Amino acid sequence: QVQLVESGGGLAQAGGSLRLSCAASGRTFSRSVMGWFRQAPGKEREFVAAISWSGTSTYYTDSVKGRFTISRDNGKNTVYLQMSSLKPEDAAVYCCAAEAKYRNTVLAGDNDYDYWGQGTQVTVSS
Repeated sequence: QVQLVESGGGLAQAGGSLRLSCAASGRTFSRSVMGWFRQAPGKEREFVAAISWSGTSTYYTDSVKGRFTISRDNGKNTVYLQMSSLKPEDAAVYCCAAEAKYRNTVLAGDNDYDYWGQGTQVTVSS
Protein backbone atom coordinates (compact mmCIF):
# COMPACT_ATOMS: atom_id res chain seq x y z
CA GLN A 1 0.00 0.00 0.00
CA VAL A 2 1.44 3.32 -1.08
CA GLN A 3 1.53 5.99 1.58
CA LEU A 4 2.73 9.56 1.70
CA VAL A 5 2.75 11.02 5.20
CA GLU A 6 3.42 14.68 5.79
CA SER A 7 4.68 16.19 9.02
CA GLY A 8 6.14 19.41 10.30
CA GLY A 9 3.19 21.71 9.94
CA GLY A 10 2.07 23.99 12.71
CA LEU A 11 1.87 27.61 13.74
CA ALA A 12 4.54 30.09 12.77
CA GLN A 13 4.79 33.83 13.01
CA ALA A 14 5.04 35.93 9.90
CA GLY A 15 8.68 36.02 8.91
CA GLY A 16 9.30 32.69 10.58
CA SER A 17 10.18 29.28 9.22
CA LEU A 18 8.85 25.76 9.11
CA ARG A 19 10.19 22.58 7.58
CA LEU A 20 7.75 20.09 6.15
CA SER A 21 8.61 16.45 5.57
CA CYS A 22 6.90 13.85 3.43
CA ALA A 23 7.78 10.22 4.08
CA ALA A 24 6.91 7.76 1.32
CA SER A 25 6.38 4.05 1.77
CA GLY A 26 4.99 1.08 -0.10
CA ARG A 27 6.88 1.84 -3.26
CA THR A 28 10.31 3.05 -4.32
CA PHE A 29 10.01 6.77 -4.91
CA SER A 30 13.66 7.42 -5.58
CA ARG A 31 12.91 7.69 -9.32
CA SER A 32 9.66 9.64 -8.93
CA VAL A 33 9.10 13.32 -9.39
CA MET A 34 7.84 14.69 -6.08
CA GLY A 35 5.82 17.81 -5.51
CA TRP A 36 4.22 19.97 -2.86
CA PHE A 37 0.79 21.54 -3.25
CA ARG A 38 -1.31 23.65 -0.89
CA GLN A 39 -4.94 24.50 -0.43
CA ALA A 40 -6.27 27.38 1.61
CA PRO A 41 -9.91 27.54 2.79
CA GLY A 42 -12.20 28.53 -0.05
CA LYS A 43 -9.44 28.30 -2.63
CA GLU A 44 -8.40 25.74 -5.18
CA ARG A 45 -5.37 23.56 -4.63
CA GLU A 46 -2.26 25.19 -6.04
CA PHE A 47 1.16 23.98 -6.99
CA VAL A 48 4.01 25.05 -4.71
CA ALA A 49 7.20 23.22 -5.70
CA ALA A 50 8.51 20.14 -7.46
CA ILE A 51 11.78 18.25 -7.59
CA SER A 52 13.13 15.76 -10.09
CA TRP A 53 14.07 12.27 -9.00
CA SER A 54 17.77 13.15 -8.89
CA GLY A 55 17.19 16.40 -7.07
CA THR A 56 19.08 18.36 -9.70
CA SER A 57 15.98 20.12 -11.05
CA THR A 58 13.51 22.10 -8.99
CA TYR A 59 10.58 24.31 -9.88
CA TYR A 60 8.59 26.78 -7.78
CA THR A 61 5.50 28.83 -8.11
CA ASP A 62 6.40 32.52 -8.32
CA SER A 63 4.95 33.44 -4.94
CA VAL A 64 7.40 31.22 -3.02
CA LYS A 65 10.58 31.65 -5.06
CA GLY A 66 13.45 32.70 -2.88
CA ARG A 67 11.59 31.76 0.29
CA PHE A 68 10.87 28.03 -0.04
CA THR A 69 13.30 25.24 -0.86
CA ILE A 70 12.36 21.73 -1.89
CA SER A 71 14.82 18.90 -1.38
CA ARG A 72 14.83 15.13 -1.10
CA ASP A 73 16.70 12.27 0.48
CA ASN A 74 16.18 9.21 -1.69
CA GLY A 75 17.84 6.95 0.83
CA LYS A 76 15.10 7.87 3.27
CA ASN A 77 12.30 8.07 0.68
CA THR A 78 11.58 11.54 2.02
CA VAL A 79 11.01 14.94 0.45
CA TYR A 80 11.24 18.21 2.35
CA LEU A 81 9.92 21.72 1.99
CA GLN A 82 11.88 24.35 3.89
CA MET A 83 9.69 27.42 4.23
CA SER A 84 11.21 30.72 5.32
CA SER A 85 10.02 34.32 5.51
CA LEU A 86 6.50 32.98 5.92
CA LYS A 87 3.59 35.24 5.11
CA PRO A 88 -0.03 34.99 6.28
CA GLU A 89 -1.01 34.12 2.72
CA ASP A 90 1.14 30.97 2.95
CA ALA A 91 -1.33 29.49 5.44
CA ALA A 92 -2.91 26.36 3.98
CA VAL A 93 -2.98 22.60 4.13
CA TYR A 94 0.19 21.40 2.43
CA CYS A 95 0.18 18.05 0.64
CA CYS A 96 2.97 16.15 -1.00
CA ALA A 97 2.50 14.18 -4.17
CA ALA A 98 4.42 11.61 -6.18
CA GLU A 99 4.23 10.53 -9.78
CA ALA A 100 4.40 6.89 -10.86
CA LYS A 101 5.91 7.05 -14.33
CA TYR A 102 9.47 7.92 -13.31
CA ARG A 103 9.70 10.85 -15.66
CA ASN A 104 12.97 12.76 -15.81
CA THR A 105 11.52 16.23 -15.34
CA VAL A 106 9.67 18.44 -12.89
CA LEU A 107 5.88 18.60 -12.90
CA ALA A 108 3.46 21.28 -11.81
CA GLY A 109 0.01 19.95 -12.65
CA ASP A 110 -2.39 18.11 -10.37
CA ASN A 111 -2.98 15.51 -13.04
CA ASP A 112 0.72 14.75 -13.31
CA TYR A 113 0.77 13.10 -9.90
CA ASP A 114 -0.53 9.70 -8.95
CA TYR A 115 -0.16 9.52 -5.18
CA TRP A 116 -1.14 12.09 -2.57
CA GLY A 117 -0.67 12.53 1.15
CA GLN A 118 -3.36 13.67 3.57
CA GLY A 119 -1.72 16.99 4.21
CA THR A 120 -0.37 19.00 7.12
CA GLN A 121 -1.77 22.32 8.31
CA VAL A 122 0.39 25.42 8.19
CA THR A 123 -0.87 28.48 10.04
CA VAL A 124 0.92 31.82 9.89
CA SER A 125 0.11 34.56 12.37
CA SER A 126 0.62 38.19 11.44
